[in-house]
Amino acid sequence: MAPRRKNRLRIAIVGAGKVGTVLGRVLTEEGARITAVVSRSRSSARAAASYLRCRVYADALTAIPPETGIVFIATPHDAVRGVAETLARLEGLDFRRMSFCHASGMLTAAVLSPLEERGSAVFSFHPLQTFPRSFPPRAMVSSARGIWYGADGSPRALLVAGHLARALRGHLMTVPPEFRELYHATCVVASNHLNALLAVIQEMASAVTGEEEPPLDPFRPIIEATLRNVFATSPGAALSGPVARGGVGTVGKHLEAVRASVPALLPYFTRMTLETIRLAASGGSLAPAPREALENLVSSFTRELQHQGKPQ
Repeated sequence: MAPRRKNRLRIAIVGAGKVGTVLGRVLTEEGARITAVVSRSRSSARAAASYLRCRVYADALTAIPPETGIVFIATPHDAVRGVAETLARLEGLDFRRMSFCHASGMLTAAVLSPLEERGSAVFSFHPLQTFPRSFPPRAMVSSARGIWYGADGSPRALLVAGHLARALRGHLMTVPPEFRELYHATCVVASNHLNALLAVIQEMASAVTGEEEPPLDPFRPIIEATLRNVFATSPGAALSGPVARGGVGTVGKHLEAVRASVPALLPYFTRMTLETIRLAASGGSLAPAPREALENLVSSFTRELQHQGKPQ
């Protein structure tokens, strides 16, 4: 059921890229009203506004209507400060009634300080989701529901952030400002490094099958089962395989096979094997003696790599 009109959020979106357009669409479908779409390009603002059922679009921030309650800045992070400074100079906006947020993963709420000085509630509001540039917005709307948002700001601002997250059917994750960069790096591991891992699987499978780009479909069940097991328990509790069993001989043969067939991946494989050893040991599935044997085995391969990297 759509929310009653008196509680309807009125949100202006600055930035007509994938993040602003996709989240704007979710808000629209959940009953919010997009009051304006502003972008550097009038044509991109028009396209996004059409998709968001919004009549007001422009290439100037002065187009934001005074009845707007929240301004959502979804520009690249290096443009956020300039947008905030320009907004803070506008006449005709009731800043004490309005809230402003940005979608950057790297920036804290402090970048919006010019607006806070005008009396507005300001907060960061970073979606913990991937928005590939090659995907059309309509393909990403369903995956943008129920996600988490990394936020910081004053207690007053975080109340607004929570309201906005609920309007998106999402959840709020409070990120201390001093850990913002580490938080963003964690998001990179969760998404970009996972892409890289899947590319490693594909490259190793290519060496096995002889196909240039073999499909990942044969590995999908084991990948999905691993994720289900991890979220049902924990990474340590869900760990299986030769390291968890202390299989020194098996791990040695794996390392030799990688060195022989895909030598470019040996640094990755040795590093991740060490991380798997650490995980197994911390989870209690790997006793001290096999842990030491496994670490010594991997070290013999890493020493070889270091020797190869030295100038002759």
